[in-house]
Amino acid sequence: METRLFPAQRSDVCRDSVLLGPSEHAIPASLVDTAIAARLARVFQALSDPTRVRIISLLLEHELCVHTSTEALGMQQSAVSHQLRTMRDMRLVRARKDGRHVYYTLDDRHIGDLFRQGLAHSQHL
Repeated sequence: METRLFPAQRSDVCRDSVLLGPSEHAIPASLVDTAIAARLARVFQALSDPTRVRIISLLLEHELCVHTSTEALGMQQSAVSHQLRTMRDMRLVRARKDGRHVYYTLDDRHIGDLFRQGLAHSQHL
């Protein structure tokens, strides 16, 4: 496990700059890179909209066309299409065109896993 020193530049931070081994002064290797943190924040931002969360719940088991999704959500097709387009841009879902119909499915299993974990967490808050 790699450790780095935390630069003690503020008065409320320990100024001990000697690192003799693992201690509370070391920055854990689990600290994410800034670019990765930004991408992850975008995923969570995408999941912060209740309509998008409901769409993911619809797509957990199988693909659906926009029309079926619209009926299930009780929303206007333009509103559902807008959310699906946003979700596609964020790589949460992917689209497949079949004639005049567009079918959506989750982009990969990680999205479903993330949804299920969030759902489990929210149920015991």
